[in-house]
Amino acid sequence: MYPDKKITKIQAWLLASRPKTLPAAAAPVIVGSAVAFAEQGFRIGPALAAFLGALLLQIGANLANDVFDFEKGADQHGRLGPLRVTQAGLLSPTAVKTGMWLTFSLAAIFGIYMTLVSGWFILLIGILAILAAIAYTGGPFPYGYKGLGEIFVFIFFGFAAVCGTYYVQTKTISQLAVLSSIPVGLLIVAILVVNNVRDYESDKSANKRTLAVRFGLEWARQEFVSIVILAFVIVVLLSISDIATPWLLLTWLSLPLVFSTSSSVLNQRGKILNKTLAGTGQLTLIFSLLYAVGLMLSVFVPI
Repeated sequence: MYPDKKITKIQAWLLASRPKTLPAAAAPVIVGSAVAFAEQGFRIGPALAAFLGALLLQIGANLANDVFDFEKGADQHGRLGPLRVTQAGLLSPTAVKTGMWLTFSLAAIFGIYMTLVSGWFILLIGILAILAAIAYTGGPFPYGYKGLGEIFVFIFFGFAAVCGTYYVQTKTISQLAVLSSIPVGLLIVAILVVNNVRDYESDKSANKRTLAVRFGLEWARQEFVSIVILAFVIVVLLSISDIATPWLLLTWLSLPLVFSTSSSVLNQRGKILNKTLAGTGQLTLIFSLLYAVGLMLSVFVPI
């Protein structure tokens, strides 16, 4: 749908970057850095590079989705989600693709720095992350159209992002880093599930075979609830183990957001789920910040 008021080019690029999605990029870096801190491996330079690189990768992925969804017909005039700049004619497909490659190039600069301080493993993760961001909706096998979005989001926003952040600071991967990647990855997958529930009808008509389209709307709603519950259960198991600390139970302070987002996903449809999508992003960020605080408190106030 075309906007009713004049939007400047700067505003169009800001819309295309979709800043409300950035908590999904920040959360795993926060957790990975907190694990490094708890295990006496935190380094501010690599941590900051990982943070900025992650934000740029997310923006690049958003630009890729904007233009490739438009080219594949997934963004139609009845779209329920936030305005897509390519569909609305605010930016040309060529301009968005140029912005995408420029953003990925900036992310690569931080990747080169991280490679220099920690080794080639980080370079491999960075290359795979860029390819995954593009291949979600672009290329010969857009896996987001094949029902594989949840798997790849969990791998790259969970394991790769948390463990990569930890590795760039410590040059190793610990058991706690791997286990900490699971609840964070699950909550970021939950963000994708809300998106798929909201776009169920348009994805179905565009032959975008998300898991919601494959198994139905009610199945996807239950998927959301199950994923979020599992994330919190894993935290409980970690908090009572010898691997982590009871301070991780601070994450349960974010439960009010779990109740509100779950209720919305289970009972609502349409554009109102845009607020739920933002709320799930807030849940992920707050959960991750509380998880990080718990890990840091375990250093200063061990229990």
